[in-house]
Amino acid sequence: MINGISNQIAIAKTAASTSTGQTTQQFSTFLKDSINELNNTQRASDIATEKLAKGENVEIQDVMITAQKASITMQTALEIRNKAVEAYQEMMRMQM
Repeated sequence: MINGISNQIAIAKTAASTSTGQTTQQFSTFLKDSINELNNTQRASDIATEKLAKGENVEIQDVMITAQKASITMQTALEIRNKAVEAYQEMMRMQM
């Protein structure tokens, strides 16, 4: 996740010198990649939990770490969404 954020910061820096269309494309790519990463962490947690429930040879600490990563990723995504909605609402309240 941190590597992904570092990459997106680099993209944001280069986006300042690109046109609006390219910036929109980069943002949509960032958003898509972030949602895919969130989905992948959730799937990994589900798979690890399922293996544990079936009694397969899985370390409990690995299952817990995977579940915690998925939880933190989801919380982060929800907070980003909340901030984006707040920013949008604030822009709608501004007088032109």
